[in-house]
Amino acid sequence: MVDRLFAAPELAALYDLFCAWDTRDDLGFYLPMVMAAGSVLDVGCGTGMLLRRARQEGHAGRLCGLDPAAAMLAVARERRDIEWIEGDLSTAGFDREFDLIVMTGHAFQVLTDDAELRDGLAAIADALAGNGRFAFETRNPAARGWEKWTPANAVEVADPAGGTWRQSHQVDLPVMGDLVSFTATYTGPGWDQPRSSRSTLRFLGAGALDGFLSAAGLRVEARYGDWDRGPLADVSPEIITIARPG
Repeated sequence: MVDRLFAAPELAALYDLFCAWDTRDDLGFYLPMVMAAGSVLDVGCGTGMLLRRARQEGHAGRLCGLDPAAAMLAVARERRDIEWIEGDLSTAGFDREFDLIVMTGHAFQVLTDDAELRDGLAAIADALAGNGRFAFETRNPAARGWEKWTPANAVEVADPAGGTWRQSHQVDLPVMGDLVSFTATYTGPGWDQPRSSRSTLRFLGAGALDGFLSAAGLRVEARYGDWDRGPLADVSPEIITIARPG
């Protein structure tokens, strides 16, 4: 699910280059929570980077990754001691099975309409054990992060063979309401032309998030505005939420 940008096979193979562990702050935040939980569901797991690291570091319990993109899961399934499920929250049908559910990489933002969001949160509430926790993040709309998604801020990474790959973004303007649509374009060695991927993300504020969580029977236990656990403020880049049933 990770922004749905890497669903095509040729792009899924690039995900771990553009989103490498040492370039991300979110995975280091979530990993201790994963290691402390007996059973974990990663919704929108992508290539399974978080769960693969948890197993590598000795997690002995149940680790389950859920993602609708077969190409992403093909990468994840290189690790066979983790449960990988192709699908989404509407089809999973879990019942009180997980001590922790996470949505990393801003996967929460692909739930773009009210019905999809309500159904997704209801499925998460159903999947949580009685004292389980749901941890996720969404970009803070007040920070207007999409304004930096321009070709001038393109990202380049090198592959193991020394080739250079480039990712750039172009947002559809003007941005109306809480939905941001954009095109991501990729270029790299061996491709005769660029590859493009379209995506739409929803930017919800804390108040709206809390309304949806409450309707699903989830209450906010903790909230942060950055990966150092700073308080949420208007200038905070993230809205990081940890919720429980109740």
